[in-house]
Amino acid sequence: MSSKERRDDSFIKKPVYPGGSTAFRKFIKENLKYPKEALTNKIEGTIFIKYTVDHKGKVIETKVVKGIGYGCDEEAQRILKLLQFEIPKNPRKLRVTFHQNTQITFKLPKKQSNVPSKTPSPQPTSIKMSVSGTAMGPMQLRYFYTPTKKKAKPNQPAAQKQKMGYTITLTQ
Repeated sequence: MSSKERRDDSFIKKPVYPGGSTAFRKFIKENLKYPKEALTNKIEGTIFIKYTVDHKGKVIETKVVKGIGYGCDEEAQRILKLLQFEIPKNPRKLRVTFHQNTQITFKLPKKQSNVPSKTPSPQPTSIKMSVSGTAMGPMQLRYFYTPTKKKAKPNQPAAQKQKMGYTITLTQ
């Protein structure tokens, strides 16, 4: 081994969030609670924050570098203190604390309208058909196509989507 090459066990390895950066972002998104004060004042923005991870993988200290206020800074700190990192084995069993930076973006939730969107239900359709060559001679057949909603069963959860049924009426 040449003098310029170094062995892998001579470096201190950084803490890793289980699942990588995708899982890290997902955890933050799922646990983030938008502060009421920020919602009422319609505050959006990105918080730049430093945090310290101890030798056990726990976040022990957080510091807001650039915040937006209205309770968002405190919420970002609360979320980061919930994180638990994995610490790879370090050489000579060193106990090292790590300092890392991240940013957490607060974006107002999209407003949901109080009026439920109605999908236009199909209107009954009437079609006339001529059938020839029967024993009784030429015959006209007409049918009506009417969409109907099926009734929910008493033990069926309300969240389950209602299925559409159809009634076809044949007349001569």
